Amino acid sequence: MNLQSLDLNLLLVFDAVYNERSISKAAVKLHLSQPAVSNALARLRDRLEDPLFERNALGMSPTPRAKMLIEPIRRALDILERGLRIDESFDYSRSEREFVIAVEDYGETIILPRFIDWLAKTAPQVRINIRPEPSSLLVNELRDGSVDFALDYFTLPFAGFENQCLMIESLLSMSRKEHPEIGEQLSIETYLKLRHIALTPRRRTTPMIDLALSKRGMKRTISVTAPHFQSMPVMVQTSDMICTLPRRMANLYADNFHLKVYNVPLRIPKFPVYMIWHKSVDEDMGHRWLRNHLIDFSRHL
Repeated sequence: MNLQSLDLNLLLVFDAVYNERSISKAAVKLHLSQPAVSNALARLRDRLEDPLFERNALGMSPTPRAKMLIEPIRRALDILERGLRIDESFDYSRSEREFVIAVEDYGETIILPRFIDWLAKTAPQVRINIRPEPSSLLVNELRDGSVDFALDYFTLPFAGFENQCLMIESLLSMSRKEHPEIGEQLSIETYLKLRHIALTPRRRTTPMIDLALSKRGMKRTISVTAPHFQSMPVMVQTSDMICTLPRRMANLYADNFHLKVYNVPLRIPKFPVYMIWHKSVDEDMGHRWLRNHLIDFSRHL
């Protein structure tokens, strides 16, 4: 398809019909007549060679092609709206804007759930789209605005990016409560003796724990490497293995999985969690509103 010959207003109609599942409701939302919306949808159907929506008892149901198109079209419309916005106001109580946030399991477990609960009460029509990738894989998306910001342990050391520290974390180790070899405290001897579940390294660097151990001529026994923190306490709960997680996650999982937490028996530096965004969105009032509230919220966790 030649994009230059496509009337971009048809994409607004497509988005409205998809959201409302009704031509008449989409017409009200767009302040157009019902025949005008029907005509626009017919033109888009013809250009894409797909019916896009089919009538049934529930209204206008999207076809598989429409389901494939909706997310990239919504992202494109959001980017266009932000680029064309000239006023400096952001009516969060009425905004239907979608924000795309890249987080891995720490941010998804510790930061976002309570923030999204607050957001649902404060800005009920704002949508959040969570991307599971680390910021290092989303440099272009952050730069072009298709991802609003990322939460990560590592900064992006490139020109044009802001790296704001949200919080400082430390580590705790976890075991099942009736572990036969651990008492009230976890000694370094027991720590080295036990089998560990460790996180699959995100980068080609030595994890902090193993770096601290190697400086003392020590090494732990890693029996399992897991791609996410979230699966580690499940495995610990039913075995004699132990794992080490960020403090806030460990305390949360200890309550949910009836596990016991211990101080790691060696000195390990604390580490920051960053919010990362591109400077091109600094003056975007909606982006500024959301990130400032998330920064403030994170500092009270």
